[in-house]
Amino acid sequence: MVEEVVVSSPTLTIFTSPKPFEGHIGIIQENAVDSWLALGESVEVLVIGDEPGMEDVARSRGLLHLRDVRRNAYGTPLLSSIFGLASKAARASILCYANADILLLPDLLEAVAWVSARLDGYLIVGRRWDLEVADRLSFEEGWPERLRTRVHTAGRLHKPAGSDYFVFPKGLFADIPDFALGRAGWDNWMIYAGRARRVPVIDGTDRITVIHQQHDYGHLPGGQPHYGLPESRQNIAMGGGREIVFTLLDCSHRLTDGDLEPIKPASLAGWRRWLLVQAVILLGPGRPARMIRMILHPVETIRYFLRKWSGAMRGTSKEQEQSSRAGEVGG
Repeated sequence: MVEEVVVSSPTLTIFTSPKPFEGHIGIIQENAVDSWLALGESVEVLVIGDEPGMEDVARSRGLLHLRDVRRNAYGTPLLSSIFGLASKAARASILCYANADILLLPDLLEAVAWVSARLDGYLIVGRRWDLEVADRLSFEEGWPERLRTRVHTAGRLHKPAGSDYFVFPKGLFADIPDFALGRAGWDNWMIYAGRARRVPVIDGTDRITVIHQQHDYGHLPGGQPHYGLPESRQNIAMGGGREIVFTLLDCSHRLTDGDLEPIKPASLAGWRRWLLVQAVILLGPGRPARMIRMILHPVETIRYFLRKWSGAMRGTSKEQEQSSRAGEVGG
């Protein structure tokens, strides 16, 4: 009699779309993938894209490699394609998108299990710890404790403006716009979309240790951060404008050691931010929400229009200079 082999299904599918596995970026991306695999058999890892080195990394670790990613006019992979491919291929009912330079520890699985046992719909996000990592890491016994000690000794907790991982039940983000990967705005939209869909958007910072391995921006034009790139501006416009630039300060709940607590404003500035979030959720992005933003944040509004006026004046000066030069050439 042949003994039947029962293959257990994973409880969490982690997916990512890495940069080329070259140089320092390649080292830290391999560290990240290996940290996910070290979480055990309850985790499935998908790598999505066709960048150099990705096939070799996937083959050497037995990962599912999905290549056919749609790209925008700049050649940048689209989040809608990445999320769509992951949702179709994932064997688990809970998905986690993580940037390819992020180390994850077992406390992620513990937090996800706790939340999913109590809620059907949710989005878990959280702040990251920034840590300098130059070499390949070892994931032998005791690695979570070693990493946690290292990050609390030499790391730095990042501001609540950026998000590097998102955990959610499959199907929650089936209609994500065609955002450009690795550019600003789309992570803010995720938090906005979770709030707009009336599911708890949970800040897991207190329970989940997420480590970002520091790197340069040599993969981007001019080696500069992505904030000023045209694709970042397009992402924000595609999501609905500046009103949807939600951060971790706009989560609805906080995951603590023993509970899931609603987040309540603790200051006047906090109440103004809370009121604006409620207005955007109720009205959606657009002129009414922008007007409310102007009223609730007058100093920010004045600074915005001053920057816009200054930029317009600089543009006018450049046009006048170019016109003058053209006149000189014509004469």
